[in-house]
Amino acid sequence: MNVSYINPFIQATLETFKTMLNIEAVPEEPRIKQEPIPTYDVSGVIGLSGDAKGTVAISFPKFMALKVVSALLGVTLKEIDPDLTDGIGEMANIIVGNAKQHLNGFHLSISLPNVIVGRDHTLVPRKDISTLVIPFKTEMGNFSLEVTLKTN
Repeated sequence: MNVSYINPFIQATLETFKTMLNIEAVPEEPRIKQEPIPTYDVSGVIGLSGDAKGTVAISFPKFMALKVVSALLGVTLKEIDPDLTDGIGEMANIIVGNAKQHLNGFHLSISLPNVIVGRDHTLVPRKDISTLVIPFKTEMGNFSLEVTLKTN
């Protein structure tokens, strides 16, 4: 997987957290996902099609998902409800939309976000495409970005 295709997603994540939530997100060492290990409790997933195909997922522990969406909406959320899932979907949409602008030369379409909720759910990558997991740290907690991308 070419890192030049991944950097726009990392940069978009950093910018989104800074501008939308006013917090710094610090990327940690990326790794190739070797097996479908459990992900956090709430994940926003967006599909990509066109010149590149795959998915991008942003995944949070429940407590952090509540904090992130509370900060995004300016309200205090205490449980998983439609506002939380809409907010996580919107975060995924903003990140992927911003990254798409930096993927020059690609004609890409992005799907509507899907939000998966469940303790330690697993995002299973396609067998023919590598998935890069980028962990992030913030003052709110840790989360991860998973990018599965195959270019033509």
